[in-house]
Amino acid sequence: METVTSQDGTVIAFDRSGRGEPLIVVSGASSDRQADAALASALAEHFDVLNYDRRGRGDSTDTLPFAVEREIDDIAALLDVAGAPPVLVGFSSGAALAARAAASLPVRALVMWEPPYPTDEQGIAAAAAYTLELKKRIDDGDHDGAFTLFLERVGLPAEAIAGMRQSPYWPRGVRLAPTLAYDDAALGGPIPADVFGTISVPALVLSGGASPKMLQDGAKAAAAAIPGSAYGSLDGQTHDVSADLLTAAVVDFASRLPAS
Repeated sequence: METVTSQDGTVIAFDRSGRGEPLIVVSGASSDRQADAALASALAEHFDVLNYDRRGRGDSTDTLPFAVEREIDDIAALLDVAGAPPVLVGFSSGAALAARAAASLPVRALVMWEPPYPTDEQGIAAAAAYTLELKKRIDDGDHDGAFTLFLERVGLPAEAIAGMRQSPYWPRGVRLAPTLAYDDAALGGPIPADVFGTISVPALVLSGGASPKMLQDGAKAAAAAIPGSAYGSLDGQTHDVSADLLTAAVVDFASRLPAS
C-alpha cells in the first residue's frame, strides 16, 4: 500500500501494480480497492495500475464537509503519482466521478462501465426520492438503514438482503454507508450534459448485454452526451462484469488511442 495526500489533507491509499501506460481504477458505490482487486490485477498485465480507496473508504481518510470537487482533487493527486496522463476506468457510479474528473483534469482517456443514470421520468423521480431518503438516514446516523436502502435501490429483493445481513460483507457495507451520498452526488441525478459535453479526451462507455435495460439505456445516453465517444456492449455480462472481459475491452480501446 502507498499513500498520497490530497489538496485538503485527506490521505488517499492506493495499490500500484504492473507496468506500461498509467491507468487509474475508480470504484463504485459501497466498494473500496479490495473489491476491485481482481480487475486491477487483470489490468496490471497491460498497464501501470493505480487502484485506490476513495475518501472515507478502506485505508483512506476523509475530510468534511464533502464536495464532489474534493474527490476530483483526490484523482488529481493520483495523476501526480502516475507521472503521465492516465486512462481513467470508472465502475458504475465511479464512472460518473471518472467522467467529471476527465472533464477537468489532464487524463489520456476515459472508460465508463454502466454509469447508472436514469433516462426516463419515472427513473429520474425515483432517483430524486432516493437522494432525499438516503440523506435523511445518513443524517440520522442510520447507516444500516442507508445501506439497506442502497441495496433496495439497486434491485436486490428482500430475501437476498436478509441473506446478506448474515454475511461477513454486511458490517463493511454498513461502515461504507456514509460514502453512498458521495456516489449519489457524483451522479447528480440525470446525465449532466453540461459537464459531459466538455469532455475532450477519447471515451468509451460500456454496458453488459445481460444487464437491466435501465443500465444499458443509461450507458448509451452517457455515450451520446460525450462528444466523439463510443458505446459498446459486452455480450452475456451483467453489472458484475468479468474482470478479464472488461480488461480485454479496455486494452483494445487503449491500443487505438493516439500516441501520448
